[in-house]
Amino acid sequence: MTKKYWLIEGYDSLDRIYERKIPVGSMTDSQITNALKALAAKEGLDLNEIIGAYAKRKTKVANDLLEVRRTSPFLDMNVEETLILLRE
Repeated sequence: MTKKYWLIEGYDSLDRIYERKIPVGSMTDSQITNALKALAAKEGLDLNEIIGAYAKRKTKVANDLLEVRRTSPFLDMNVEETLILLRE
């Protein structure tokens, strides 16, 4: 039986700057989502952009720069230039 794992990859344009495999049972979906937000904020956003990402929606300062999106039915998710994939 093959083990499933999350493959987290971070990119700067087309250059991969980070890669890590984590066994699926090590983190919940919520923890994965929060980890993606933290990685994207650390590597790609300035302080005002981070504040805007946590601001109340539809306000002047709000943005969606840390919104995590599922990109396929196979649990692939991404936020900005950080990508996480579920693989066997």
